[in-house]
Amino acid sequence: MSEFDAVRNTLAAQQKRVDRTLEDLCGPCPSGVPDRLWQSMRHSLLAGGKRLRPVLCMAGSELAGSTPERGLPMGIAFEMVHTASLIHDDLPCMDNDVLRRGLPTNHVLFGESLALLAGDALLAWAFSYPSSLLAQAGVPAERILRAMEIFAQAVGPWGICGGQVLDSDPLSLREGDDFLWDIARGKTATLIQGALLSGAILGGAGPEIEERTAEYGLHLGMAFQIVDDILDATAPVEELGKTPGKDATQGKRTFVTHFGLDQARSFAQRESDAARRALEGIPRGEWLRSLASYLVHRCS
Repeated sequence: MSEFDAVRNTLAAQQKRVDRTLEDLCGPCPSGVPDRLWQSMRHSLLAGGKRLRPVLCMAGSELAGSTPERGLPMGIAFEMVHTASLIHDDLPCMDNDVLRRGLPTNHVLFGESLALLAGDALLAWAFSYPSSLLAQAGVPAERILRAMEIFAQAVGPWGICGGQVLDSDPLSLREGDDFLWDIARGKTATLIQGALLSGAILGGAGPEIEERTAEYGLHLGMAFQIVDDILDATAPVEELGKTPGKDATQGKRTFVTHFGLDQARSFAQRESDAARRALEGIPRGEWLRSLASYLVHRCS
């Protein structure tokens, strides 16, 4: 079995674990929740996807010497927030897209108002869902609080909300190469880094593991965004699960449109290499190191 086969097999197994958890969570409409809102939330949350953020949260817990189950509730919260951000990104006031994960986008099926509220509801649920489960599992309160603080920072003005402003608000645009890196850091890398780091904290990581997990997560997240830009320009709709070439059509500044395809690939490899170096010599870190290589392999 090759290194990448092992990565794909582990990803597939953990994705199934996440999907089963989400399916159990999104059963019949709970009492007191409007049925249409629940259906809108379920549509996007159960639409599939790579489930990378919850998988990374579980991997962070394992890296710290605990079990993947310890990081799963927090991972589900990250998936809820990620899904909420996708619902909002697809709205006509943002990217105005009609396809996500191979299915009609939320607002196409349920209307703009309900899609907006479904995203808000998932965001709020993400803050309430993990806390009680982690406490019931015996996770020390100080670890839960630290993980939730990292989670909130990754979601708020320093994280995906700030990154989306840089990506979409004409009056926030800046000249210079650094601007692309600031967008990628806020829009994508902070959530990926936060998933890994919060999982490690919940798993009981010491200071060195925390620091090196944070470094790995930042570089992995940057590589992920660069690869996403490359695939948007090169991959067919069947692989993307969303409308290809959308960035160029909308005139967005991406690593491909700004630097060119070859330089973007070089940047992706550089960030992958930096992620791998961050976990050199760390016990239980080999799968995450291989994941960083596999990520860039997808766009080579």
